[in-house]
Amino acid sequence: MRIARFNYKSKQDWGIVKDSQIIILKDSPFAGVELTSEKIPLDKVKLLAPGCAAGKIVLTGLNYRDHAKELGMALPQEPVIFLKPATSLIGHGGNIIYPEGVSRLDYEAELALVIKKTGRNIPEDKAAEYILGYTCLNDVTARGLQKKDIQWTRAKSFDTFCPLGPWLETELDTSNLKIASYLNGGKKQDSTTANLIFSANYLVSFISKIMTLLPGDIISTGTPCGVGPMAAGDKIEVEIEGIGLLTNQVARAS
Repeated sequence: MRIARFNYKSKQDWGIVKDSQIIILKDSPFAGVELTSEKIPLDKVKLLAPGCAAGKIVLTGLNYRDHAKELGMALPQEPVIFLKPATSLIGHGGNIIYPEGVSRLDYEAELALVIKKTGRNIPEDKAAEYILGYTCLNDVTARGLQKKDIQWTRAKSFDTFCPLGPWLETELDTSNLKIASYLNGGKKQDSTTANLIFSANYLVSFISKIMTLLPGDIISTGTPCGVGPMAAGDKIEVEIEGIGLLTNQVARAS
């Protein structure tokens, strides 16, 4: 089942994507999936980031074996996590704004998940019960600032630096999914989630022992090898098997 958050005629709603239509939900999916009889053509809506704007975004660094090898770094013994603010979220089709003063802007294709219900100290074998669905994420990074600063907050937190979408897939085995990124149609990243060091379920459990997870919170699982720079005017796409394609343009601030 694919769950989308969208804007239609200046109103935000949640719905189920089926073929070329969206069937509107009676309430948010965190309250349960109850369909209405109202349907909207998919090409008539603006897809929004399928997470709660008031929630938190927890990301994982150096979580692919091929990426660690690419960087010549040892595999981490425990997850390296960091945060992005909710103000960095944009949806499928939104513009990534290239900030003034940034010398290099990178794409990072990632598998992300959205939390379904409140959880604390979640056992790994129960983690799936707390996941609403999975989606594509682009961990946009100001690489020069990341290298300059001691911590990563500034480099990761500009507005529009967290494209997410196009929707949530609720039924997915994440153990061996193809994950790729495309810059202007050319493949740049090409890997599989079998290269993950820490699984999605492990990350949910690990993070829940640090902070309470709330409905709508987003957890991202890290990026594989092949990250690289983008320029204004570029089209960047993240594709994950079983989910679909997240597409965004890079634009200069107006």
